Amino acid sequence: HVQLVESGGGSVQIGGSLRLSCETSGIPLSRLCMAFFRQGPGKEREGVARINTDSTTMYADSVNGRFTISKDRAENILYLQMDSLKPDDTAMYYCAAAYLEYCYLLPNTYPFWGQGTQVTVS
Repeated sequence: HVQLVESGGGSVQIGGSLRLSCETSGIPLSRLCMAFFRQGPGKEREGVARINTDSTTMYADSVNGRFTISKDRAENILYLQMDSLKPDDTAMYYCAAAYLEYCYLLPNTYPFWGQGTQVTVS
């Protein structure tokens, strides 16, 4: 079983930056495919970024070039650096994990989820 705890959300001005963290426990981060999803008001949950066990990454078109997903294997922490934030980035952000080497930005792929952290851009 994997436990995930997000932090780092908050309110930021348009064009600003935030860094989300997701602490993992239960299974080493090196064995997990990890992702961030988000769900805005009245919207469906959408994939933002994912990182495989070999550290290859994938981003949604809406955030490509602005967001960076990374991981600290020693500390078992996943990060999402968000730059040039826009109002459309306002959402609850969730980290998710799957005990797989490779995965995609599809919510059903991930059995483990954090509680979420709110990001508001205005």
